[in-house]
Amino acid sequence: MGVLSKGIDVAIIGAGPYGLSTAAHLKAYGRDLRIFGSPMSTWITRMPKGMRLKSEGFASSLYDPGSTFTLAAYCERERLPYADLGLPVPLERFSSYGLAFQQRFVPEVEDKLVVSVARSSAGFEIGLQDGETVAARRVIVAVGLVYFERVPPLLSALPPEFVTHSSRHNSLDGFKGREVAIIGAGASALEYAALLHEAGARVHVAARTRTIQFNDPPEISRPLWKRVGDPMTGLGPGWKSLFCASAPWLFRRLPEEMRLRFVQRLLGPAPAWFVKSQTVGNVQFHLGVSVTRASVRNNRVSLELSDETGVQKTLVTDHVIAATGYKVDLRRVTFLGSKLLSAMRCVEQTPVLSPYFESSVPGLYFVGTSSANTFGPVMRFAFGARYTAERLSRHIAGRALAA
Repeated sequence: MGVLSKGIDVAIIGAGPYGLSTAAHLKAYGRDLRIFGSPMSTWITRMPKGMRLKSEGFASSLYDPGSTFTLAAYCERERLPYADLGLPVPLERFSSYGLAFQQRFVPEVEDKLVVSVARSSAGFEIGLQDGETVAARRVIVAVGLVYFERVPPLLSALPPEFVTHSSRHNSLDGFKGREVAIIGAGASALEYAALLHEAGARVHVAARTRTIQFNDPPEISRPLWKRVGDPMTGLGPGWKSLFCASAPWLFRRLPEEMRLRFVQRLLGPAPAWFVKSQTVGNVQFHLGVSVTRASVRNNRVSLELSDETGVQKTLVTDHVIAATGYKVDLRRVTFLGSKLLSAMRCVEQTPVLSPYFESSVPGLYFVGTSSANTFGPVMRFAFGARYTAERLSRHIAGRALAA
């Protein structure tokens, strides 16, 4: 390691919605911290231009103490269109808002790459790519999805110029006039299908599901009986969503098997309502099929598709985009060394966390998607950053907490 810097109380790794919201809260408590990462980088570099957020406007904010600078407040200041419900939030607007939040509340973000985290007698030593070593009593890992993209083995065995994960495309203009197969039936799969069609590509969508379950448009005005029977939440409508969105502390107390099942199944593949008209009739769907073989022939990709009865067909295309989601696996976080991982209690390669997001390694915390198996599916969305930032910052500041 390089020159050891003066010790600090908290180091935050990651500068997305969770890292920035947590930093804003900790600063309000006067904690000594440093935060590393490129602000909003996943949103800016790993999502396609023209995309719109699946979450509604009221559920698409970052969180400062008191929630004074919400997405609604930013749009009002900038005189941009905004609605709590029914007006999709453009990716570019959310990214610009996140950068404005960072400049206002966490201007000291350091755009530096963390290459190692190791325990020390005083807490942790963090190695940066520029050779600096930072000593910190506590470390908060807020890396989001960047390490966890998932590509099925059949596809990942193909040359990388023929298959990519959906997160590898910031612009889709290069696919104009080409034929593209998207594997998946979720929000990103159909959003990419819509944007690829708009860019002039010939688009196929192949998925195991027999039907595409588009979300219904939100009802802007609902009678009281419907608001009670089917409440709207930051995760969508319904009592199960209300439970997950409102009570992460209670979700954590569920039996482990039940928690894992909730996270896996509650919010299944469900594209946003606003991409239905852009894809149905414009995109060729191959549903109820699995990819059983993939190969490159004559500079094109040949996909063997099989349905549940064994009937097969071949789809030949120029490129394959795997919109197959993400799977948290701490072994893929390159800066977490083997010694640290071996000392950490995990379930399905995700950290087991205390009520305050602390792992079994004292002083090491995980927030965002990495905490979903403990606190529920709300942690996969920006909406979960409020609970996280408030609870974690109060814990580190030594304030009394209930539950």
